[in-house]
Amino acid sequence: METPVGRAPARPRGGSSKYLRSHGGLLWRVTRNDLAQRHAGSFLGLGWVFLAPLLVLGIYSAVYLYIFRVQVPGLTSLEYVIYIFCGLIPYLAAAEAIGVGVGSVIANKSVLNNTVFPIDLAPVKPVLSSQAIMLAGMPIVVGGAVATGNLHRTMVLLPLVWILNIVWLTGVNWLLSLLNVIFRDLQNLVTAFLMIMLVASPIAYTPDMVPPGLKPILAVNPFAYFVVAYQQVIMLGIWPSTEHFALLAIMSIGTFAAGSWFFYRAKRVIVDYV
Repeated sequence: METPVGRAPARPRGGSSKYLRSHGGLLWRVTRNDLAQRHAGSFLGLGWVFLAPLLVLGIYSAVYLYIFRVQVPGLTSLEYVIYIFCGLIPYLAAAEAIGVGVGSVIANKSVLNNTVFPIDLAPVKPVLSSQAIMLAGMPIVVGGAVATGNLHRTMVLLPLVWILNIVWLTGVNWLLSLLNVIFRDLQNLVTAFLMIMLVASPIAYTPDMVPPGLKPILAVNPFAYFVVAYQQVIMLGIWPSTEHFALLAIMSIGTFAAGSWFFYRAKRVIVDYV
């Protein structure tokens, strides 16, 4: 029986998480190839995965530390730089995942009829590729925290925050890549939005430093909740509140479920719009 256009074989029982695990080997291969092709021909190759975040950190730290003269109570200048890195690395990874993911369906329209690489895996690939930034940066962050005497028990929560972050990004990419098929200007809007969120997220400052009139921006900024969680568990040694963790879990799982539901039902007609 012929597979309908744009529709992969039925997902196994257990939902999207089991579906992704069943394609784990395929996702790993295409992600690895994507990283290799992206840096092929450059002098440093995959070294840019390490160097690029460090360059951004240097500029970011210089601006906030020496120009704006921001000081976080209880942190030395070196600890403040590590504090920035705690939030900057996850943000850069998220920005890359979303920036590439929003156009992933259109960029992979050639596989709409492909049952070997289902189209709903295309938005997941940028999420996994972007984790190279996390894998390169997090050892530096944790190592810096330990070197400055900030080895906290709260670090045991780092894997959980990281997993929730990946789950959230996957759901976001499913939703945005689907909307981008219909509204092609979305990719440009997302690029501008990500630039704004780099400043609007509490990466180089604490939420307490934000004026009361601007706090509603933090309240509706999903990046802020993850940035704060990373900074708390790695550098500050603060256990995130129950409300904070519950919100992260609900936001991540809810977005993943919504993205999976809409994408799986809409992908049958995607071919009509691409």
